[in-house]
Amino acid sequence: MGSKNEWLLLEAEDDIDEIEHRHPTEEFLFYQAVSGGDVEAVKKNCRDGRFLDEEGVGVLSRNPLINIKYHFVITTAMVTRLCKQRGMELEQAYRMSDFYIQKLDDIHTVEGVRSLHDEMVIDFAEKMRKITRGDTNSKHINMCKEYIYAHIKERITIEDLADELGVSASYLSRLFKKETGDSVSAYIREKKIEMAKNLLQYSEYSVIDIANRLSFSSQSHFIQQFREIVGMTPKKFRDINYMVQWDIEKEMDTGEGDK
Repeated sequence: MGSKNEWLLLEAEDDIDEIEHRHPTEEFLFYQAVSGGDVEAVKKNCRDGRFLDEEGVGVLSRNPLINIKYHFVITTAMVTRLCKQRGMELEQAYRMSDFYIQKLDDIHTVEGVRSLHDEMVIDFAEKMRKITRGDTNSKHINMCKEYIYAHIKERITIEDLADELGVSASYLSRLFKKETGDSVSAYIREKKIEMAKNLLQYSEYSVIDIANRLSFSSQSHFIQQFREIVGMTPKKFRDINYMVQWDIEKEMDTGEGDK
C-alpha cells in the first residue's frame, strides 16, 4: 500500500481526531528564550521537563527512543537557525549543532536524550547571553544589564539598580550613559519593547495583558512607547508578524539556508 493511501486510511480513523498537538506559541517562546540568551527561562523549562512531556507532542516514530531523538534533532535545527539570525557566527552555530547531534548517536535511553537536550539548549542560551548583551562594558554595567534582563517584567528604577550594585544612582547613571550611549531608562524601555515584540509575534496575549506583564503604567503608555520605538502600534505589528517564524524562504532564495 502506498504512503498516500496509508495516510488516507489513518486520517479516516476516529483516533486521529483525538491527537492534539501542543500550541506552537509555547515552542516559539522557548526558542526565543534560547536565542535571546534568557538562561533562567530555559533552565526553568528544562526543570519542568517540557521536552519529555508527551502531551501535545507529535509522534514521529512508534519507538519512544527514536521518537525523542527525532524531536531532539528538530529542536537543535530550530535553535541553531534562530541563534544564527540573532548574531551567532554561522560556523559556531553549525559546529555546535553538529557536536550535539553527533553526541546523540551514543545515547541509548530516553532519559539520556533529555539530559543532552537540556545541556544543548542551556549551552546555546549561555552563549547567546554573551552575544546579545556583550562583555565589553565594565563590571558594573554588565551587572546592571544582567539585573535588567532578569527583572524585565518588573518596574525597574535607577535607584533599584544602584542599590543592587551598591553605588549611587547618579554615578551609575553617568557611567551607563558613558559606556552604552543610552540612559538607563531608555535601555530598559528598549529591552521591554523587545520582549513585547516577541510576545506579540509568538503568543496570544492581548495588548493589555502584555502591557501588564511588562509593568507599563497603562495600556496607552505601552502603545505610545511601542510606537515610538517600532514605528507602528502593537496591533499593527502583530497583524504583520504574528507567528512568522523566520525567513526560511528568503534564506533559501539567497542560498544562505545551505550549510
